[in-house]
Amino acid sequence: MLRTKATWLSFSAFLFDLCAVAGSWLVAYIIRFNGTVPEDFRVGALHSLLWVLPVYGVMFRIFGLYRGMWVFASLPDLVRISKAVVAGALVAMVVSVMVQPVPIVPRSVLVVSPLFLFLAMGGARALYRATKEFYLYGGLVGQGKPVVVLGAGNAGANLARELSRSSEWRLVGLLDDDVSKHGREIYGYKVLGPISELPRMAEELKTEYAIIAIPSASVDVQRRVATLCVRAGVRALVLPALTAVTQGQAFLSRVRQIDLEDLLGRDPVMIDTDDVEALLKNRVAMVTGAGGSIGSELCRQILRFGPVQLVAFDVSEFSIYRLNEELCDKYPEVSVVPIIGDVKDSLLLDQVMARYSPHIVFHAAAYKHVPLMEEVNAWQAVRNNVLGTYRVARAAIRHDVVRFVLISTDKAVNPTNVMGASKRLAEMVCSSLQQQGARRTQFETVRFGNVLGSAGSVIPKFQEQIARGGPVTVTHPEITRFFMTIPEASQLVLQASSMGHGGEIFILDMGKPVRIADLAHDLIRLYGFTEEQIRVVFTGLRPGEKLYEELLADDETTTRTPHPKLRIARAREVPDSLIDSLLPWLMQHRVPTDDEVRRDLRRWVAEYQPATSTALRSVPAPVTRVL
Repeated sequence: MLRTKATWLSFSAFLFDLCAVAGSWLVAYIIRFNGTVPEDFRVGALHSLLWVLPVYGVMFRIFGLYRGMWVFASLPDLVRISKAVVAGALVAMVVSVMVQPVPIVPRSVLVVSPLFLFLAMGGARALYRATKEFYLYGGLVGQGKPVVVLGAGNAGANLARELSRSSEWRLVGLLDDDVSKHGREIYGYKVLGPISELPRMAEELKTEYAIIAIPSASVDVQRRVATLCVRAGVRALVLPALTAVTQGQAFLSRVRQIDLEDLLGRDPVMIDTDDVEALLKNRVAMVTGAGGSIGSELCRQILRFGPVQLVAFDVSEFSIYRLNEELCDKYPEVSVVPIIGDVKDSLLLDQVMARYSPHIVFHAAAYKHVPLMEEVNAWQAVRNNVLGTYRVARAAIRHDVVRFVLISTDKAVNPTNVMGASKRLAEMVCSSLQQQGARRTQFETVRFGNVLGSAGSVIPKFQEQIARGGPVTVTHPEITRFFMTIPEASQLVLQASSMGHGGEIFILDMGKPVRIADLAHDLIRLYGFTEEQIRVVFTGLRPGEKLYEELLADDETTTRTPHPKLRIARAREVPDSLIDSLLPWLMQHRVPTDDEVRRDLRRWVAEYQPATSTALRSVPAPVTRVL
């Protein structure tokens, strides 16, 4: 039935076009003779239609005028019509010369009739589409939510066209920083001014919504526009990069809500996949701490490069279960070995490495929560982060692992807390093993800051507090942190691991530091609340917490690498006797107090400046200051 209906519609359109040919041909005669056509020419015009109609009919079919639907008529349809009409006109001219009818066909008729025919055919289609769209959308457009489009380029223009037919949205105007576009119209909608005028325009136009339609703009520009929307109290949506858009795919269907990553936007990471593939393809990789935020993403990224086997090692049963289910579902062709175990368990590590013979080990297992590791759990932080690193590294040496990559942190630079000092000491252990000349194993360290969405990070905490209705707690008005996404960090770790020669500390480009207070306010607005509804409360710095994080120690120097987001800090020499003096302390049969741990850490990490016991006890009670 549907095919019969389509055939009937196509045939009806064909009959209409033939009628348009006849009408244009006769109108051209009337114009040629100023309204009164002589009898012989009138008869000649009717007779000539016997060969003019078939000529044009064949051309209409050849150029495929009936493959499309009038309701979707657009520029490609007009191009096909123009080609068919021009071809038909040329053939008609040739036939009129060859046939030489009596009386002859006036030259002006041969020229004017195609013009009228094009106008009739194109105009009829345009009128039909406009009538149909008004019938479908005209009564609903005025009822949609008012929205402003940010960006008046190609993407903005396509969005404006689609919004004109939307029953959900009512476009009230566009904003663009290109001064030459100000005051002009796109599909009947005016470009009102620069994007910086959004707060004023949103108030004047009574709109709470904006669509960011600048997919080709730089990340900095998109971040600035997204932040402007949030701080103006406008609910923003964004049109992502259009590289994947296929012909006919609606722009409006790709629009999504902006998220935190848009506010902290960073340039997409490009890695040398050939080098990483050479490191991992058809080899066995092992990840400790595989159930954590970074460890699990490392596993996902590693499997993209076709290892023959992945050993996922973690102390958490549930984390490994969940990761194993995910990886086996997504990468059924790769053998994933889930190991439940403690990185301080030398016997288990020897058994695992002897059995699976990993080519590379990524050591991501660590305790990383600063306040939690500062008091009560200080000794556990040192044992896990330092002794665990040592035992995994020694097992790697014993079993001829080619590369050992330590995942470190910016908090290891000039540390003020136990967690940071323990990670710095873990770096020093790896440096010491490298200096001692391991038989085959190369040791590398990759150091970076906070990652968005990691377990225990500030972002999930803020989101939970907002969901509960607030307040959102920030420790200090001036506290800043570096941020990057988990996939970005993991990809750069893989890139760094393919570039090292042993002993390097790779520094990831973390971009610009972010004020946590600004981040809290932006998140509140992003979720549609005002500062009156959800307050930001300052509670005071927590034990061991710094206002500013660093990525390099003062006396370290960096060198460039072929990758723009990676630099190398040559590790400082560590004493040859470091491990010999360190192990007895780590292996002692008692649990030192937190103060003893902090005191003893200073023996090996000279740059460590811990808060004193008195200072820790005098941390102020939560202060209810509102920014």
